[in-house]
Amino acid sequence: MSFSNNPLVLGPNEGKLLQISDHPLTFKASKNQTNGAYSLFEANLIGGGPGQHVHSDEDEAIYVLEGDLNVKLGDDIFIAKPGSFIFLPRNIVHTFWKANEKPVKILVIISPPEFEEFFFDIVGDEQEIDGEKFGKRAMEISDSYNVEFVGPPLG
Repeated sequence: MSFSNNPLVLGPNEGKLLQISDHPLTFKASKNQTNGAYSLFEANLIGGGPGQHVHSDEDEAIYVLEGDLNVKLGDDIFIAKPGSFIFLPRNIVHTFWKANEKPVKILVIISPPEFEEFFFDIVGDEQEIDGEKFGKRAMEISDSYNVEFVGPPLG
């Protein structure tokens, strides 16, 4: 099975941008572009990361491009440096946040990719959304995406 029948080439700063003040997301490959295999986005952590959460329907993977990232995976907490890869299987509590004051840039893969709509539903038609409003809306719609927030953001 091929991920897609159509090639996709995006340069730096290209893709669908969701302007979230604490962590802008740029979707590089959507579920429609990968025949439903995965979704890939770049996240810039300027502020904090997400609350501690568990996905029941999808796995996530993170590749650290820039900066140092703290990661909580189950009961373990570790620092992921640039070049690190982290697999976050479904049904395991996880979160991540900046390890220091420097911004962090990561690539996130979601498979299956339906969870990408979570981000678009939160932002809606707004041009930009702040982190506080993003977090509140995330809690409001989490049940529809089978994600459970079990604790606050860390850091």
